Amino acid sequence: MTKRFRSTSVLLILGGGVLALIASTQTWLDAVLSDTVAEPLAVAGATAVPLLAPLSLAALALSLALTIVGPVLRHAFGVIAIAIGVALTASAWRIAAERPIDAVASAVTEATGLTGAETVAALVSQITATPWPALTVAASLLVAAGGALTLATAHRWPGSGRRFRTESAVENRAQGSRPHDAIDSWDDLTRGDDPTN
Repeated sequence: MTKRFRSTSVLLILGGGVLALIASTQTWLDAVLSDTVAEPLAVAGATAVPLLAPLSLAALALSLALTIVGPVLRHAFGVIAIAIGVALTASAWRIAAERPIDAVASAVTEATGLTGAETVAALVSQITATPWPALTVAASLLVAAGGALTLATAHRWPGSGRRFRTESAVENRAQGSRPHDAIDSWDDLTRGDDPTN
């Protein structure tokens, strides 16, 4: 059961991070400019929320690191995953609910060459949202849920495998192909083993 908690936590954070990263490349907002009859200006998620891609990549890296870290870092990474999830949720929710002018300002400035908040607000007649901000809210909730599950269950996760542990000198001595001599005794002392046992 404890392995299931670990894999579920990792998969929640990984899945949420992947979905948010994909969403950062998709069109989030369509801005209709008042002085043109051309197609609406498409605004990608990374343009609307500049921290979207970096936070998504941080969630991906965190999920992979979570598979190999010790118990103390598991708890710290759980807190970080919750913080990433909350930050992504807040920013994506704002875009989905409010469709603010500042989210399209850089794209409008790039398309028209005009700058300034008031100028951009005067140029934009309508902003419509695509489903991607709402999907990003769901993805960020997955990241936060994975972090919460990590915090709740990390103390029960199994430790790292045996491949990362070293054998003791007694086991090495028993497996050796030659008899134990005086040099081996000095080597045992150097490693901190008591050769008189």
